[in-house]
Amino acid sequence: MAVMLVAQRSGATETMRIAIGSEVKLAHVAGQALLRGDDEEDGVFSALPGPDVTVSRRGRDLLIDGAVVGGSAVRFRNGGAIEVNGTKVRGDVVALVGRDGVQLVNVLALEDYLAGVLGSEMPKSFPLEALKAQAIAARTYALHKKLEQYGQPFHLGSSVISQVYGGLASEDARTREAVEATRGMVLTYQLQPVEAYFHASCGGKTENGVEALGRDLPYLKPVSCPCAKLPQAEWSLELGKRVEVLSRSATGRATRVQYDGKAMDAVTFRERVGYMKLKSLWFDVRGGTLSGHGFGHGAGMCQWGAKVLADQGLKFREILSHYYVGTELQTLY
Repeated sequence: MAVMLVAQRSGATETMRIAIGSEVKLAHVAGQALLRGDDEEDGVFSALPGPDVTVSRRGRDLLIDGAVVGGSAVRFRNGGAIEVNGTKVRGDVVALVGRDGVQLVNVLALEDYLAGVLGSEMPKSFPLEALKAQAIAARTYALHKKLEQYGQPFHLGSSVISQVYGGLASEDARTREAVEATRGMVLTYQLQPVEAYFHASCGGKTENGVEALGRDLPYLKPVSCPCAKLPQAEWSLELGKRVEVLSRSATGRATRVQYDGKAMDAVTFRERVGYMKLKSLWFDVRGGTLSGHGFGHGAGMCQWGAKVLADQGLKFREILSHYYVGTELQTLY
């Protein structure tokens, strides 16, 4: 069973490989006691002459400070945090030959990664039970992607397309407390880590996985949510061009629209307008104005809804079981 791939033996550490941004032409890597070696966890590392280097590429070769190094990858290690293009991270940093430039990958313990995700994906001021629920959802999503991307140069990116990861700057005592309190806990369905999608606000009801993401998953079903009464759940947008909703899902979200005289699926429409402008597909149209509910695709856990539930006294287990229908909570390590 796939879940067994991530059930670690006692004392072992689950790690993640996270792409730091897109490929770059020139990477700056810095640390007080910077070492370099091959891209291996237990490889041999040697000290670099200074506390910082620049990494670039020429053809299929990597260059450190202009000198060619053997192989298509080099791994940097430091006694503490490493700064890479202005972002401080824990763990190691790997520079890889990419398609057009240098791809930087942060290799670090899963629990350290989660502390940086949690502070980027959910307000740190949220109730601790909501933060715990988010930590488990993010851990589960990360492990699912690791299994899916097994053997690839990296498992996830660091942007909103994957999970937002801000490195050390996104951590604080509350994010680390939530991560540590749920250490090793993941959501499973039929013993597999689930695709634990989440979003900012659903507007009052979450969406079916098929309609939101094209993912027909039994645990991503529409459920009621208390975020509907929050001001964050409402928005309006003036487009200036004619929009007509041609079809809707069972929850009322647009599935197909006609925009500026062209028919298209609603997901494409939102992408063209911009995810930050057109906050969700649950909207009504009056002239050129859209009045909508929620922020995000609507599937899985609603983060503002999780806050309300936590404020009402629900614990993280209850919050997760509400949004991920029929899943089980397991401790893998």
